[in-house]
Amino acid sequence: MRMNILLFYYSISNFIKMEIPKGHQAVMPYLMLKDAQQFIDFAKKVFNANLTFSSMREDNKTIAHSEIQISGSTIMFSEATEQWKNKSGDFFVYVESADETYNKAIENGSSTLMELSNQHYGRTCGVTDPFGNVWWITSVLSQIQKNS
Repeated sequence: MRMNILLFYYSISNFIKMEIPKGHQAVMPYLMLKDAQQFIDFAKKVFNANLTFSSMREDNKTIAHSEIQISGSTIMFSEATEQWKNKSGDFFVYVESADETYNKAIENGSSTLMELSNQHYGRTCGVTDPFGNVWWITSVLSQIQKNS
């Protein structure tokens, strides 16, 4: 009997497909941040992020888990704790205008890692946000911009 159950499970499992929840991707960063609520505000102001999910801990003040989307890409995060130490990340993000996004990032407390410049892959710069995350901000250059 046990062998029949195992064979049945094996044959059924070959037909079951993983379904990633809507709005999620196969790989998503997960950050543990000090001042997670301020990170939401920063991402909204600088990258036009949308808050797609948020839940609070029992104290109703501390973020247990939140998700934002920037141009369809999800970043998950929570408030750092004694158990879950602060962990920032490095991101490469495409934007419509690297210049505008860079200026917004600086206005919202980021520091410059790499000044704006034209590279073969686009107009780009690097900043560190107030939470320790590094953002490589890039906009694709049009053919006209590449030739000028």
